[in-house]
Amino acid sequence: MRTKQIAVVVIVVAIMGYLYSLPVKGLIKPKDADGHANAPAAQQKPVANVNVAMVSIAAKSSIGPALSAQISDLEEQLKKAANDADKLVLQKKLAKAWDDVNQPAPAAFYYRDIALKENKFDSWLNAGSRFNDAFKLTQDTLVQPSFVVNAIECYKNAVKLNQADLSAKTGLGVAYVNQTSLGMADPDGGSPMQGIMLLLDVVKQDPNNRNANLSLGLFAMKSGQYAKAVLRFKTVIAQKAEAEPYFYLAESYKQLGQKKEAIEAYQKCKDMMADQAFGQRIDEYIKELKN
Repeated sequence: MRTKQIAVVVIVVAIMGYLYSLPVKGLIKPKDADGHANAPAAQQKPVANVNVAMVSIAAKSSIGPALSAQISDLEEQLKKAANDADKLVLQKKLAKAWDDVNQPAPAAFYYRDIALKENKFDSWLNAGSRFNDAFKLTQDTLVQPSFVVNAIECYKNAVKLNQADLSAKTGLGVAYVNQTSLGMADPDGGSPMQGIMLLLDVVKQDPNNRNANLSLGLFAMKSGQYAKAVLRFKTVIAQKAEAEPYFYLAESYKQLGQKKEAIEAYQKCKDMMADQAFGQRIDEYIKELKN
């Protein structure tokens, strides 16, 4: 349980860093009818050749020697596997092993390899979601473009296999907006606004969709539309009260100058996280608002 709680804290802090440190020029241009910002055309940029070996090195440094040794053993078995069937079994074990230690970057590459062999909807969806998570959790500008490009490819393949699935469309929408935030052009010539439009289409079909509303709330924050962000996060919380949306709700209220509401949201976020360091950070935010 504690491992899961700490993982959530890491994700919350990483997302906030991602939210405020990435370029937002593609999201703060004149708004469309729905109040979401339009983006200018972007230029195509070269994408570094990032592979599972590269991201695994970084991931192992954060999980400790014992867990790293277990994963290294599976990697050695994969290198020695004699046929595709054995390789597939080991790739699935490695994907799960990286998932179990909350490391989406290496997991993403293994899920992609699985999807390339099986061409199943769930495999492409898993790969896409891990690439999106990996993008969210890193500030490494070398690997970010690769994560985005791979996420888009995986989600596109998932949508082809199941066009009615809203989770794949949501993930694709998030990946498209991430692409725009990096100043990257879509190689298929699509509009930079296609990500936002996909997300808006999802919430039109499913107004309470958690992931789409959470993503639209985050993008509203990035473009300074905090009132719209509040509405999105409140929709998410109404479905399931969790620390992450409460944290964003508090941040949005703070930016709007609604101190009382911000303090209440921060407190609820803190109450949901049994982590002392995170609680102390929230207390600092609350103290700042009270002064």
